[in-house]
Amino acid sequence: MNLSEVEERVREDVGVRLFTVLAWLPGRRVLHRAHSSHPEQYPVGGEKSVEVAAGWLDRCITAQLPYFGPDEAAVREVFADHRLIAELGCGSVINVPVLGESGTWGVLNLLDAPGAYEQSQVARAAELAVLAAPALSELVQRIDEPEEESTP
Repeated sequence: MNLSEVEERVREDVGVRLFTVLAWLPGRRVLHRAHSSHPEQYPVGGEKSVEVAAGWLDRCITAQLPYFGPDEAAVREVFADHRLIAELGCGSVINVPVLGESGTWGVLNLLDAPGAYEQSQVARAAELAVLAAPALSELVQRIDEPEEESTP
């Protein structure tokens, strides 16, 4: 299943206004945008390294737990691009890790109007995340490169 098909399933089963998929590239410790419902604002290929709160990375990537932000305050707390998110009419977020045998392949990002999501939708989004695993696994294996070591 490709990431566009994953987006369609998420729209049908959970609902979403802004949908992106980020691949976790552990060699470079960055999140690489693999899919976007809004490529003009969030282009595929864009990368994030410091734009998200450290606690978010620890939660979603390291601990492999979903993040649920039910309102604008939760979105502001975690995302540096919260103004753009608000301009797109979004004020609630569900981020669910996409897991593979060797760790976290990436994250599905679902955003919608303030108050649009409830805890039950977090569980459904987590169930759907498995659909993105093959595509993210292939992408990560193809493009991840270790960080260059600095020489003294």
